[in-house]
Amino acid sequence: MLLINGRVLTMAGKVWENGYVRTEGKVIADIGSMDTICVDDSEEVIDACGGWIMPGLIDAHTHIGITEERKGTIGDDCNEITDPITPQLRGLDAVNPMDCAFHDAILAGITSVMAGPGSANVVGGQFVFMKTHGRCIDEMSVLEPAAMKVAFGENPKTNYGDQGQSPATRMAIAAMLREELFRAKQYWEKKKKGKLSEKDFRMEAWIPVLEKKIPMKAHAHRADDILTAIRIAREFDVDITLDHCTEGHLIAEEVAASGFPAIVGTDLTSRSKIEVENMSFKTCGVLEKAGVMVAVTTDHPVTIIRYLPLCAGMAVQQGMSLEGGLKALTIHPAKICRADDRVGSLEVGKDADIAVFTGNPMEVFTETICTVIDGETVYRRE
Repeated sequence: MLLINGRVLTMAGKVWENGYVRTEGKVIADIGSMDTICVDDSEEVIDACGGWIMPGLIDAHTHIGITEERKGTIGDDCNEITDPITPQLRGLDAVNPMDCAFHDAILAGITSVMAGPGSANVVGGQFVFMKTHGRCIDEMSVLEPAAMKVAFGENPKTNYGDQGQSPATRMAIAAMLREELFRAKQYWEKKKKGKLSEKDFRMEAWIPVLEKKIPMKAHAHRADDILTAIRIAREFDVDITLDHCTEGHLIAEEVAASGFPAIVGTDLTSRSKIEVENMSFKTCGVLEKAGVMVAVTTDHPVTIIRYLPLCAGMAVQQGMSLEGGLKALTIHPAKICRADDRVGSLEVGKDADIAVFTGNPMEVFTETICTVIDGETVYRRE
């Protein structure tokens, strides 16, 4: 495949104002200026007509295919609200690739997503990083497990406290997570020394976290919850991503000092609970200026996934840099999800996941010309 006559934004430091991208099989084979191109008659040619050729967009926090659209409670497998600690659950087992939201994602040029359990539990289970095109989740998966979901604040409190169960307070949420991590660390130490009498399925799920192969994915809106997540991560020497990070702008220096990245959003929705009363699109810009790596999320279906570029555009409108907005849709979520060796930028050898737009995807009137995943055109505008 050959994509020509476009403004090529590689998101790897290079921009060609009039360039091309060539794919071979499932990977990118060549990138360059139109002045140097040689067209092979056997190639499928897509003319960008002066539009923007970019890496496929990425949403780093969704429940796509898990909370299905149009299906109501029957299609909602997001939260196992029977036990506040469920690390053994795998989002992979709940994703339905037939969910119509995948088509919406492709229409918006979104080629990869992180998907997994919701925030009802203190520990919700494992996320999967996957492509948005396909019928078999095992083939769509890029990283599995990709993260371990943990949650702070209102959601675990209300889901269990209102039933007269623990956790009913923020203290209990933190204590339960600490106890779980302590047991997991003990289990891991015994396993390394060959002293296990038998394997524990639940504890096994924590080993990639303790080895720092995957992060804990920390749902935290309020400033105090964000700081608690950072505190516990430091105590147990594990990596985390700060998901939502709604009041991150109030503690930007502390977030920056932690070294942990933020996946901000969703701000394109109502302030539906107390802990999001300070929600604002300015959060991304404040965190960016403090030196935090920022990605933008829809938290689909909280906000419909195809509005991901618009969310980044609103963040730019309220203080984030234009470059930061584009990075928050591409290379930053790729790095945060630890998939940047395959996606997030246009570089030779990386996956041929490409989105072509009529202009800046963060602008409302911009249309998607085509979406390419693994070298296959999965959407093309009439």
